[in-house]
Amino acid sequence: MAAVIHTRAPTRIDLGGGWTDVPPYAEEEGGYVCNVAIDRYATASVTPLERPDAPAELALENLADGILVAAAARRLGVVGVRIQLRNDFPVGAGLGGSSAASVALLTALAPYARVDVPAGAAMAELSRRIETEDLGVAGGRQDHYASVFGGALGLGFSDGPVAVEQIPISATTRAAFESRATIIYTGESRISAETIVAVLEAYRRRSPGVCEALSAMARLAREMRAALAGGDIDGLSLLMAEQWRHQRELHPAIPTPRIDEILLRAREAGATGGKALGASGGGCVVLLAPEERVRGVRAAVAPLGERLDFHLDMDGVRTCP
Repeated sequence: MAAVIHTRAPTRIDLGGGWTDVPPYAEEEGGYVCNVAIDRYATASVTPLERPDAPAELALENLADGILVAAAARRLGVVGVRIQLRNDFPVGAGLGGSSAASVALLTALAPYARVDVPAGAAMAELSRRIETEDLGVAGGRQDHYASVFGGALGLGFSDGPVAVEQIPISATTRAAFESRATIIYTGESRISAETIVAVLEAYRRRSPGVCEALSAMARLAREMRAALAGGDIDGLSLLMAEQWRHQRELHPAIPTPRIDEILLRAREAGATGGKALGASGGGCVVLLAPEERVRGVRAAVAPLGERLDFHLDMDGVRTCP
């Protein structure tokens, strides 16, 4: 019997531009996203069964993952295996967890697939199609690319292939970001699909506020790319604060009382930047503060949520021993 296959794929922090990767805005106006992958992983394990023609078996910690796992196995025509999926991040946290799970699954199932499973950007697009076509989940592309490539990414979106730039960041920049950034999970699941649909409907109506906000967010994401490459964490922090001011204008459901309170307490304690992650309406908040203020910021927001420790992931999806 073949050996068990273990894979893992990282989640991400979307620093800026996270709504401009969603059709039709990306195709019509051109979007741009800056994100970083983190070591909060979706891990998939595939074990061959004694009967290679037996239906795939699912062994899941979270029953909600079953729909995604079944869709991936069905898309690849995989049978005769037992599939496990585990997450070390909260579900619905705005970290791109479902995309990480999809990428990890595709990589683990590839040896048993009846179709060719691509790598790189093509895998990111296949992962996205499973979510949008098979599961009917509205959303953008950035999460899948973060899970595939890892590291810091600048992603350009248009009516053609995604332009993927792996942003070079020094060890010093990486360490500074990890020590100065704080992720707080609010305990509230975000309302991703519904919010995305509402924002896109406003864009199709050419709502001035939404169109102006999306344009500003793509511009700020490009500036974030330059800040990261140049090791300017102070500049990145200020850009992130400006990004949130535009993001919260997209839809009333994006900010919540708890998110606003976290950001307010963090600013009062010395944070210079912060924003909600993903589509918002709950999930996680990321904060950036000067090194000497980090401890005070973390103490100030501690009563409002769970802090998620992390490091940047520079590898992307990988097969584990």
